[in-house]
Amino acid sequence: MSNASEPYEYVLYIDEAGDDGLKRVKPIDPNGGSEWLCIGAVLIRSEHEAETVSWVKDIRTDINATQGPALHYRDLSPTKRSRACTLLAERPCRFFAVASNKKNMRGYSNTRAAKRGGKQWYYNYCVRLLMERVTDFCLRDSTRRFGRPKYVKVIFSARGGHSYSQTKAYWELLKAQSVGGSTYLNKREIAHQVLRFGLVEYVPHYSVAGLQLADVVASSVYQAADALGPKWSLEPAMALEPRMGREAGVIADYGLVLQPSPPWKAKLTDDQKLVFKHYGYRF
Repeated sequence: MSNASEPYEYVLYIDEAGDDGLKRVKPIDPNGGSEWLCIGAVLIRSEHEAETVSWVKDIRTDINATQGPALHYRDLSPTKRSRACTLLAERPCRFFAVASNKKNMRGYSNTRAAKRGGKQWYYNYCVRLLMERVTDFCLRDSTRRFGRPKYVKVIFSARGGHSYSQTKAYWELLKAQSVGGSTYLNKREIAHQVLRFGLVEYVPHYSVAGLQLADVVASSVYQAADALGPKWSLEPAMALEPRMGREAGVIADYGLVLQPSPPWKAKLTDDQKLVFKHYGYRF
């Protein structure tokens, strides 16, 4: 759990949609794991942390989804999903998402990670891509506003089968590699100046309002990418546009990251490309 005595300027809520299994993958394997793994996140300034409870309450009231203890995107009707995304995009926050198409990863094993005990290397790598963008945003924003880096508290939605301590250990490895100039795949790097590993938590989805908002981001992006699935819909993910993270005004490869890279390697259908084209990708 995090050390509440450590000051922080930002709070990042992270959730996921899909699974990270690579042994069998749809649509290659009809009974395989999901074709996509999407990691979604909502970033806020700490001054709004307590307000996330009312944000969730207001969204649930507006869309008449007050049954049960929490907001669950998957339980909403198509109309309510779009409305929830529209309402969330009116709040003072930023959205980031990584959408990884797994077809080209089917059956792949990472021997480098396995030697270091990395049993969930694929999940950790997707989270790394997210954190590279988020920490860059926090570093640039805090340097502009305060003249120095300010910390971000990171809260994961705890899922069975994941070791979040292993994810933190991976970040420590990347930090050591960065200091030593030996980072592998170093197009970008995590801005460790804004991270404190005592400010990382992993808690159940229903227990933190911000995680329910991150579920909206992760699930809507997953739904927009999963054009071969039964619930494909573009409108909810596109409604997030006003608050998507941007680098020099561009969302592609920053607020929304498509893997593999370059994008043609994913061999997407025309329908699968639509949400990525909307956010600036070119195929």
